[in-house]
Amino acid sequence: MMLSRRRFLQTSTALALLPKVAHAVSSDLVAQEAVQQIAPDGYPATPVWTYGGRVPGVDIRLPQGGRVSRKLINNLSQPTAVHWHGIRIDNAMDGVPGLTQDAVEMDQSFDYDFVAPDAGTYWYHSHNRSTEQVARGLYGPLIVEESNPPDVDQDLTLMLDDWRLDPESAHIVDDFDNGHDLSHAGRLGNLVSVNGGFDPAYPVGSGERLRLRLINASNARIFDLALDGLAGWIVALDGMPLAVPLPVKDSFPLAPAQRADLVVDVTSASEDVAGLASIERDGGYGLVRFQVSEASTSQRQGIEPLPANNMPEFQYDQAPLHRMSLQGGAMRWLEGAKLGDQDLTGRELAQLGRFWALNGYAERPKDPFLDSRLGQVHRIEFVNETAFPHAMHLHGHHFRLVLPDGSLGPWRDTVLVDRGQTRQIALVTDNPGDWLLHCHMLGHAASGMMSWFSVT
Repeated sequence: MMLSRRRFLQTSTALALLPKVAHAVSSDLVAQEAVQQIAPDGYPATPVWTYGGRVPGVDIRLPQGGRVSRKLINNLSQPTAVHWHGIRIDNAMDGVPGLTQDAVEMDQSFDYDFVAPDAGTYWYHSHNRSTEQVARGLYGPLIVEESNPPDVDQDLTLMLDDWRLDPESAHIVDDFDNGHDLSHAGRLGNLVSVNGGFDPAYPVGSGERLRLRLINASNARIFDLALDGLAGWIVALDGMPLAVPLPVKDSFPLAPAQRADLVVDVTSASEDVAGLASIERDGGYGLVRFQVSEASTSQRQGIEPLPANNMPEFQYDQAPLHRMSLQGGAMRWLEGAKLGDQDLTGRELAQLGRFWALNGYAERPKDPFLDSRLGQVHRIEFVNETAFPHAMHLHGHHFRLVLPDGSLGPWRDTVLVDRGQTRQIALVTDNPGDWLLHCHMLGHAASGMMSWFSVT
């Protein structure tokens, strides 16, 4: 059954949903202002911040083991920096002001140069004033290609985002320090895009096999995604191949910063429409249309796993366990927390725009949450004491989920911890440096959910 596709733009307080893949390659990555048609035709174009003049930014593709060499040139009105999300990267290239580099000032530049060791779907985005800069469009795809890719007819990168637009001007609403957003679910938009536009369409053939690289670039929205006129498998999560592809039978979640690679077959008949949909309380909303033409002559059966990346084998049973309590927010207000060396009350913290804490700290603490030697195995238990879900992201590393039965789940770099939930991960600290650990609901990170760990 086809899911309904509703074209609308409501006020910035209402829930609405809502969509290129460029192949430009340049030695420079220019952060600059531009204007783009984000809202449906008939609405004004939207002023955005971009890498290379378009949202999403420059499509960076390279083979596994290849080198990314890009000079960031900042032509914006704010300092900025680039984080290469999900890549097991040299620490100095991680793009975190105050931890791995200084922010790149206006009219200045910074040279990023690193090797991408793992094939998969990754992305890059601003890591300075991220709540605002990512919401204005500072992100793009980073695709590291396998030497032996799957047999597909099309390989499509689909970056999902939501925008808070003024319904008259279609300008981005400038309320990034909105206390309600910071203390509740985060900044949710009133228009959902894919690849920087609303409701895009791609031509496909009935029976064709597609690789869909899904990237959630939104500030805070957790998508619940479903296939329509398509059938297939999830073959990778957060860039890392699944040992056994997972059939898509129902909808599946994609939290901010997470990625999912799908291999799907077009089951809709010729002249019909297939698509990717977002499931909401009041029904399904189409995000992407696949306009189906004549039947493909290629017929494939079954699926093979993607080639595995070179990830460490480890035993975690005796690994030390580190508890990280996720605290605060609306309906679970902080009674108090540390800000630097000061103990402040919840009221004092709220006056400073801090509504959340990790283990009693409402900003990145002076001492690391975890201080590890290179190659050690650790477990981290995220205990969500808040009334909202959080997408917890570790820089520079992938980790494995510890499943309820004690077995190890898939490799991830961002784990969704629902309200009241406890989730445990296990990792090998195999990448030296000082690494950020934070909630990827970007407003939550900006208002307290920020920590770090050290590998020496």
